[in-house]
Amino acid sequence: MSFPKKLTQKLLHRIENNSLRTLGQKNTLIDFSSNDYLGFAKSEAIFNKTHQFLVDNSILQNGATGSRLLSGNHHLYNSIEKELAQFHNSEEALIFNSGYDANIGFFSSIPQRGDIILYDEFIHASIRDGVQLSNAQSFKFKHNNLDDLDKKISKHQSKNDTEIYVVTESIFSMDGDAPDLIAMSKIIKKNNAHFIVDEAHAVGVFNKGLIQELNIETAIFARIITFGKALGCHGAVVLGSKELKQYLINFSRSFIYTTGLSPHSLATIKFAYSELIRSKATENLQKNILFFKQEINRLQLNFIASNSAIHCCIISGNENVKAISKKLQEKGFDVKAILSPTVNKGEERLRFCLHSYNSTQEITNILEHLVTFV
Repeated sequence: MSFPKKLTQKLLHRIENNSLRTLGQKNTLIDFSSNDYLGFAKSEAIFNKTHQFLVDNSILQNGATGSRLLSGNHHLYNSIEKELAQFHNSEEALIFNSGYDANIGFFSSIPQRGDIILYDEFIHASIRDGVQLSNAQSFKFKHNNLDDLDKKISKHQSKNDTEIYVVTESIFSMDGDAPDLIAMSKIIKKNNAHFIVDEAHAVGVFNKGLIQELNIETAIFARIITFGKALGCHGAVVLGSKELKQYLINFSRSFIYTTGLSPHSLATIKFAYSELIRSKATENLQKNILFFKQEINRLQLNFIASNSAIHCCIISGNENVKAISKKLQEKGFDVKAILSPTVNKGEERLRFCLHSYNSTQEITNILEHLVTFV
């Protein structure tokens, strides 16, 4: 049977534009590309503590056996959700299988027909997909632009029964920048809207996340945290009120109709958080972020302003940015090219992810090589 012509044409279009995606291979290059900001994904301490905990508690089970509403709600779920709620200063917590599942499940079920969703134009694809599944109307506002957000909220406040949901990220995954969350929360509160923040790239990098660092937890309707970045494991959690948790359990399809996480996954989350509290990984990462920025200034490189672990150098054109990425890899550094259509055409970039385990010498070396290539 031949492959459908329309699908073949789409693949050929990617090839012609030098934007065809392929799966990468494991390598031994110096890591400037992964989301493992604190090195927890490779932590033997977390691995060993997780294993011993399961053995000591006679939890010798490979899978959840079913969805959480059927047979999969292992007792670890309840205890770890309580720990997460306490750690993040939230009334309740609900674990999802991934950040994608959490965003799909939240945005497809919470906003109702007649409601309005306002989202930052650079919001993550998983949120966009969830928004598209919603019955609510959705509109984007200019990236981190509070005036545009205020105007759009005012524009859509025409009906008494219309709820407005505003969603942003505390750290944006492609630029590494952050909105003015305090000012944004005031605008949203003034207009009686609901504030939703994705903290995927903030928790661990800024300890408990930017929302808690800024002490604005009570201004947030829901926080979405994924464990696949700085925490180095798998899954996600939605933080919010008791009513929010109850609603998601009853109406979030990506929660209801999927097998739960394994006990091993849950125990790994538990000990990743323990390591976050115990270790100096966040402190070491922050030192590396500061040093990276100092080296950028010293070498007069043009990067998007960022205080996070994500730093981007714009190099227009898929072919150009891929070529420079390859040269850096040949020098022993794993840094990835971000291509259009993942980012807008002309805004292709090298995306540097910093880690607690990168040395200052590695940082200096990669940036000095970059100077020669750009």
